[in-house]
Amino acid sequence: MTLPADITHKPYSLPDVTTWHDRFLQWLERLYTSPKLYQWSMSNPLTRWIPRRRTQKLFDLMSGFVYSQVLLGCVRLDLFKMLQQAPADLKQISHRVGVPEAVLQRLLLSAVSLGLLEFRSQARYGLGPLGVPLAIHPGIGAMIEHNHLLYGDMQDPLGFLKNAWRGGMAEYWPYAHDDQAADRAAQDKFSRYSDLMAASQGFVVQEILSSYAFDEHRCVLDVGAGKGRFASELANHAPHLSLQLFDLPPVLALAKDHVSAQGLLERMRLCPGSFLHDPLPQGADLVTLVRVAHDHPDVVVKLLLKKIHTALPVGGVLLLAEPMAQAQSGAQDGYTQSDAYFHFYLLAMGAGRLRTPEELMRLMQEAGFAQIERVPNTMPIHAQILVGRKHQCLP
Repeated sequence: MTLPADITHKPYSLPDVTTWHDRFLQWLERLYTSPKLYQWSMSNPLTRWIPRRRTQKLFDLMSGFVYSQVLLGCVRLDLFKMLQQAPADLKQISHRVGVPEAVLQRLLLSAVSLGLLEFRSQARYGLGPLGVPLAIHPGIGAMIEHNHLLYGDMQDPLGFLKNAWRGGMAEYWPYAHDDQAADRAAQDKFSRYSDLMAASQGFVVQEILSSYAFDEHRCVLDVGAGKGRFASELANHAPHLSLQLFDLPPVLALAKDHVSAQGLLERMRLCPGSFLHDPLPQGADLVTLVRVAHDHPDVVVKLLLKKIHTALPVGGVLLLAEPMAQAQSGAQDGYTQSDAYFHFYLLAMGAGRLRTPEELMRLMQEAGFAQIERVPNTMPIHAQILVGRKHQCLP
């Protein structure tokens, strides 16, 4: 497969200009490597925390795979739901999950050290602060289980970089790396990834519904609607809206069953098609694009944004929501570490990539949108939200 135009290798040369900030960072690097400085900082009670914290962070990076496998082991044994019902001791848990006490104890103690579980009275284990969300939100467990595909692909990181889109993750998401894959994929693949999208979308949906007011709109077109989870929750959240769902025909067949079961089918118009090859339906004054753009390279996103602009009436609005990268200028809200996960997840998945809000706003502007702005939301790690308005028809 050929690389998308926006991520192919391009010859480059390093700039000759060295800024004061570059010089400061180079000086800081030399300072960090000084044995005398290290000894002084460790002996000084006021500075000791700096090398200690750096050492702990480096150890966490080295141990991260073990941490993730402890988490996966707990999910596969269903420990969080089990201990939500009542705390239990080692012998009781061993009997329920069928794992010998001697080895199960290592998993439980590791889970305690990570805050997933905690000690209770009478040598019992209960849910820790990080285990509670896993007990009550099944979508988190579904994503943790799904991530074993990514870990398998990345066992050899350099081999992975040379053979991206050829592993288990790419097989799971065929549409994200092959324009024709959707035509060849079996129905079970559509069901599989649509179920995962629906299960893992809850936090993103809540960010949108709690951050954006839908009062001015009358009809919403959800592009890449999947099984219709966002559309269904939006329909219940804003009863005055009518909705259009656009996705591949096999996916909308699943959506029809989902929205019918909730009694919402009369408020929804199902519009099967591919945004790569088909025009988008018209009639909506708001188009939502939820966790879609980052699945695709720039050339596809530009095409899609232009189609959305064409489908909207003058004054219509595009709402785009997905995880976004932090700008190189610095971190915001302490979420930069999550960028590493999304960069590699999207690379393993296909030809998409994690973009900064500024990059997406530029793509929206190039498609013809104006008044583009970020909508503040409380949990940016789940998604950030951009809106843009159509002011005029493009020539």
